Amino acid sequence: MTKAQYLEMCEQTGEEIDWDRCPEDWEDFPPFIVDYFNLYHSLGDRIYPDVGYVGKDFTNFEFFIEQYGIEDHQKDLLIEFILWMESRRIQESQRKIKEAMDKVKRKSG
Repeated sequence: MTKAQYLEMCEQTGEEIDWDRCPEDWEDFPPFIVDYFNLYHSLGDRIYPDVGYVGKDFTNFEFFIEQYGIEDHQKDLLIEFILWMESRRIQESQRKIKEAMDKVKRKSG
């Protein structure tokens, strides 16, 4: 559900808006966070058939930092953001591979 859908639902049902339950929209984030997301998604993925997603390819990292105008004092937060995103994507990839392997085991067993 998007923020707009949630607000429309509250309006239609007469419910009071619970801002803690309201989904966030891009406009709710500071512009630098949107830049961090865009930079992160601009980096290539490193994926191997038997291992899955292992992280981003940082070959063009400095180029993207320059293109997005990331200043030196922002780099620590950017790296922390990227590592946070990486850990979640790697965990998700490992979970999917494990599910697929378990499924194959069940069919063959």
